[in-house]
Amino acid sequence: MKQSYRRYSEYLKEKYGKKTYKLPVNLPVSCPNRDGNLSTGGCIFCGEDAAGFEMLSLNLSVEEQLNKNKAYIGKKYNAEAFIAYFQNYTNTYMPLDAFKERMEEACIAGVVEICVSTRPDCIDEDYLDVLEDISKRRGVSISIELGLQSVNHKTLEKLNRGHSLAEFINCVGMIKPYGFDIGAHMILNLPWDDDGDAVEAAKILSALRIQTVKLHSLYVLENTYLGDLYKKNEFEICTMDEYVERVVLFLEKLDPEIAIQRLLARAPKEKTLFCNWDASWWKIRDLIEEKMIEKNVWQGKGYDYLVNRSVERFAKN
Repeated sequence: MKQSYRRYSEYLKEKYGKKTYKLPVNLPVSCPNRDGNLSTGGCIFCGEDAAGFEMLSLNLSVEEQLNKNKAYIGKKYNAEAFIAYFQNYTNTYMPLDAFKERMEEACIAGVVEICVSTRPDCIDEDYLDVLEDISKRRGVSISIELGLQSVNHKTLEKLNRGHSLAEFINCVGMIKPYGFDIGAHMILNLPWDDDGDAVEAAKILSALRIQTVKLHSLYVLENTYLGDLYKKNEFEICTMDEYVERVVLFLEKLDPEIAIQRLLARAPKEKTLFCNWDASWWKIRDLIEEKMIEKNVWQGKGYDYLVNRSVERFAKN
């Protein structure tokens, strides 16, 4: 039996030859989907803290945040190398000079990679050129994580994402020539998606030859539009067993070379209306792995669709 899926920690160990951990960085940035540029209010699931509920204060500089997190995470996990992870909101949504300054500040001792999380419609060659220059001068790798969440255009509209799958594909094509690692964020239990959407997502991400995937399980926060809908019982979230099955289907069709950063999300309990069916994230992770063993499935077992089967009959023996 093969390993169920390719773990991100192992991918980093192979890449850098040592245990490597991400250090989150909190920047005073917003999002064009919140400030009126594209829309207001942001994605319907996004809270005021965005993804940064466990992050350090904005009052600390990039270097101070990295050093504080490095001291804690390095000791707790015996990490030897680090990734400066610009995580919250849209980290390319700022003037180019300010972006360059923040990326330069991240090049402290022990940092082997800068990872920038952003929207697929919020980056262009000028920002990529800055990252390429820093990578060459400072000797750090670059990775870019793009929020996609769903490949279903109707779901993206309901989420008020402000972009479609087209922008994601375009952005991946823009980044590819630079040689940076590309990651995608997906939510597999969105109420308007089904198993077929999960399978199609795996196939699209595989066809685009990205390097990492971060799976989120949908959670519902207070004081969000999604939270209001949840209180009115205007949508249903699939069961935990259905989520487990959907993740297994996704992984089965995913290119086995793509590293999996996580299988579930976590949220601040005091602000959450729903998260992971009131089960611990590690319990659901274990259920996913057990289900894969039970079904004799591993990541990439069904990765056989990017071949031109229809013309194989004409191939010369």
